[in-house]
Amino acid sequence: MNLLVLDTSTEACAVGVSAGDRHFGRFELTPRRHTDCVLPWSEQLLAQAGLSKSDLQAIGVGIGPGAFTGVRLAVSLAQGMALALNLPVLPVSTLAAIAQAQEHDGPIAVVMDARMGECYVGYFQKRDGIAEALAPECLLKPEQIALPCEGDWIGAGSAFGAYAGQLPAAFTGAMQRIDADALPQPEALLQLAAYGFNSGLARAPEYIEPAYLRDKVALTLAERAGG
Repeated sequence: MNLLVLDTSTEACAVGVSAGDRHFGRFELTPRRHTDCVLPWSEQLLAQAGLSKSDLQAIGVGIGPGAFTGVRLAVSLAQGMALALNLPVLPVSTLAAIAQAQEHDGPIAVVMDARMGECYVGYFQKRDGIAEALAPECLLKPEQIALPCEGDWIGAGSAFGAYAGQLPAAFTGAMQRIDADALPQPEALLQLAAYGFNSGLARAPEYIEPAYLRDKVALTLAERAGG
């Protein structure tokens, strides 16, 4: 199928295009440059794939959790393009995309640095090659994180580095390996978006909502002084 996917929920910008069975993608760390990159990359990848926007069947977008500004950017761009092209949108969890890129048959713990001393947490298991959630995604302090079940776990996500000294030893010690540099990749986004399309999960653009997991975006001055 013909898909365009976007994710700017982290310090990286990830854009992918599928043209039938051919996949094209671009990924780079672009802090504070997402706005400059995402649309030009989309045009370049569509050209590489030999597609025009009118050839697309849907647009996939990373809905977070992640950086508030980045999540809003990708969602608003996807909605705008989808409305203009009369296309459905496929929401993709940022945490699921990170899990999807991991080569592992067992359970996967994805823990991203959410700033303000907190973590975005998701637990996944691949079934038929697709990362599916084992529990609802949540926002926790590092010391509150625990595994939902036993298994041959691996870990992925920036919080494993940012909060290495605060994560419970029982949690990190259960990991067979940890990828603290893992971020959403174009291929993983394309895989999850295609699965969503084939599973009937496409939505009209106006029904796509960011997954922030919290409403509070900054510490107060008193909280900063107390921390």
